[in-house]
Amino acid sequence: MKRVVFNQKGGVGKSTITCNLAAIAAARGARTLVIDLDPQANSTQYLLGEAAQNLELTANEFFDQMLSFKLRPLPTGDFIAATPFENLSILPSGPALEELQAKLESRYKIYKLREALDALEGYDEIWIDTPPALHFYTRSALIAADACLIPFDCDEFARRALYSLLDNVNEIRADHNAGLEVEGIVINQFQARASLPQRIIDELREEGLPVLASFLSSSVKIKESHQQARPMIHLDRGHKLALEFGALFDELEAARKVRAKAAAKRRA
Repeated sequence: MKRVVFNQKGGVGKSTITCNLAAIAAARGARTLVIDLDPQANSTQYLLGEAAQNLELTANEFFDQMLSFKLRPLPTGDFIAATPFENLSILPSGPALEELQAKLESRYKIYKLREALDALEGYDEIWIDTPPALHFYTRSALIAADACLIPFDCDEFARRALYSLLDNVNEIRADHNAGLEVEGIVINQFQARASLPQRIIDELREEGLPVLASFLSSSVKIKESHQQARPMIHLDRGHKLALEFGALFDELEAARKVRAKAAAKRRA
């Protein structure tokens, strides 16, 4: 299963959601890979901590070798680093990703990530963190993925951007990846006592948009999680936010199993 976490708006929690859901998958026994395509490298810092400063191979080198023919290119596995957490690995971001973007786009390398992941063995789940913009890396991720998760922070500006985002995802589905599903909209930094967030959520659901039932609360604990480079399940598995991440993961898994069962029936 390959999931991309995407929103063109920054500050909605893409990296936090990616890493925490991936950490839960790994803790439950799934061989899990995080791919950090954001030049800000938040997921890389979150999962590796200080070790992120000493990496020899990153996504920089992974994409750079696509720009010219090599008789013996390095396999994708060479760019993957182990994290301190069992079953959890990462293809880390690098600072030169932004510089490489224009070259990759001009040479039509948009399908290379999908080809690399299709050939990659040894992982049950792949979670892709993306930059807050629709450009080469985000399009590459959406073309490579089975499903897309959209973090949403219940802001009116975010709501307006959501419609454009869904149009972009639908366009990529139509032109490049017919199997891409919008798995759901993840309500992040939810404030139960405020009336505006709930009103926006109700209106999105009335419009038929796939708002997931499991919300993620606003909590200062997540800052501690970032600082210590330990996802919530490893920092404090009994904390309310850790339990909410677990409920969100369970909801996604239950829906995935339903879809898989329906697909099997259609093939029978």
